[in-house]
Amino acid sequence: MYRTAKLLSAALLSSSVSHAAPASDLRAQIVIYGCTPAGITAAIAAKRREHDVALACRDGWIGGLSTNGLGYADAGNHHAIGGLALQFYKDVKSYYAERGITDIPAAQAHPGSPNDVPGTQWVFEPHVAEAIYQRWLDQHGIVPIYNFKLRLDQGGVVSQDGKVREMVAEDGRKITGDMFIDASYEGDLMAMAGVSFTTGREANAQYGETLNGNQPLNSVSHNFTADVDPYIVPGKPESGLLPRIEPGPAGVEGAGDKRIQAYTYRLCMTKRPDIRAPFPKPANYDPLQYELLARYYDTGWRDPFTKYDAIPNGKTDTNNFGAFSFDNIGMNYGYPTGSYAERERIVAEHRDYQQGLLWFMQNDPRVPADVRAAMAPWGLCGDEFKDNGHWPREIYMREARRMVSDFVMAEKHLRGLEPTPQSVGLGSYNMDSHNVRRYVDARGFARNEGNIEVSPGRDYEISYLSLVPRRNEARNLLVPAAISASHIAYGSIRMEPVFMILGESAGTAASLALRSNSDVQDVRYDALEPELVTAGQVLHPDSTVARYYKKIRRKLASIYAGLTD
Repeated sequence: MYRTAKLLSAALLSSSVSHAAPASDLRAQIVIYGCTPAGITAAIAAKRREHDVALACRDGWIGGLSTNGLGYADAGNHHAIGGLALQFYKDVKSYYAERGITDIPAAQAHPGSPNDVPGTQWVFEPHVAEAIYQRWLDQHGIVPIYNFKLRLDQGGVVSQDGKVREMVAEDGRKITGDMFIDASYEGDLMAMAGVSFTTGREANAQYGETLNGNQPLNSVSHNFTADVDPYIVPGKPESGLLPRIEPGPAGVEGAGDKRIQAYTYRLCMTKRPDIRAPFPKPANYDPLQYELLARYYDTGWRDPFTKYDAIPNGKTDTNNFGAFSFDNIGMNYGYPTGSYAERERIVAEHRDYQQGLLWFMQNDPRVPADVRAAMAPWGLCGDEFKDNGHWPREIYMREARRMVSDFVMAEKHLRGLEPTPQSVGLGSYNMDSHNVRRYVDARGFARNEGNIEVSPGRDYEISYLSLVPRRNEARNLLVPAAISASHIAYGSIRMEPVFMILGESAGTAASLALRSNSDVQDVRYDALEPELVTAGQVLHPDSTVARYYKKIRRKLASIYAGLTD
């Protein structure tokens, strides 16, 4: 039988939606911090099981990266995605179909391919994702609590008897509850609760991996294909290094460090004159920041436009590509554990860097004329992010803190070298790390390090145990985004569809823990698994493989029939 708790006041929730003065203290059975896709699905899973829910957003919007430019879904094997995550991509399809919008880029439409899941669409505009998530929340009577910035000190979380009891915002608002879910990308709630975490790259030796730690030998992609001098005065090391370059050396292969993969903004761009907004020029624009790129152009390198991935209505999800691009390499190390002021400084520097880079490519005479001509038609989308100068409100923070629990997802689990117990969802994407630093190699030229793009070779299970802290640290907390995983394993897990999957599983597990009056560590998997399967979750790779090859057989049969007609 469901435990009862004081229902959240609709009036209080409405005041937070309108961003009015801080509301009085709130209480819910299940408290979720972070309005990411994981937070939204966790809230819906809990509400469907008749719990009252508090969904607290750090900022003034919902949807994380899915509503802030990442509209070209990094989904891997679509057959490995189920539950609310799959429903999202079905709702994307319905949204466009209902409006008669048919210019759906074929790159991720996958019609007739083995990866096609009928009735789904995997590319979308930011405002479409936001509309779908908002409709979901409205349908379930969930009203987000906006601008709830958790205090990033010991006063941010109140714990008692090994359980989180309350979280406190910087403005003094408090939310108490019986069960807590940290769905933030940063893992702020779990860290303030005293849960163990790490940042950076573990040494390969720590978890018996091959792709973790320092990776100068394996960092082949998105690297310089020609020699580029890194010094302010070419050939003169005494003149100093150009911006954003470390002196080196390459270092020991596989050694651990605290570097994290680069952040960027996933820009929504267009060539459509009717909605095109000019790229802004940052007030502190400095062309020297991009001199290394100019020298790279001088070698004859081109192709900066490869990751302007098409989404509907003539727009893009623009991502990093190549040795010098939108990734602001090596400039984010202080973000995961930084104060809000430090994070804002880092985010502002990234925004200036990326806006300056766009201005440089369009306008600076140091850039070859053909590149400037190719860039000239591009701009931001004037119908997106209208409240933020058409710039995404949220940076693509590819990794920050990662919990360290009794079970750590590692390369060996993704590759199937060791079993993964208690699956609560599947991953399938490449083990993917962007570069973490730019340095001077032994020959005296610029080199990037940290990029890894290696398939795990299979759909893999993600363990419930990786969402659960150590018992002596928190007995009523689940962490579906900043999960317990090594750097390289997290590089595959960290995709938005997977976060939706894990969020729904976390919300379901929180419900079970409440109903059985048990710690999250004691949730019985034989009770959790059937609830997840009933909700449409895909938990084991055998079922996805069967579906995949069934698609292949159908495709081959169709081709054969065509040949014999």
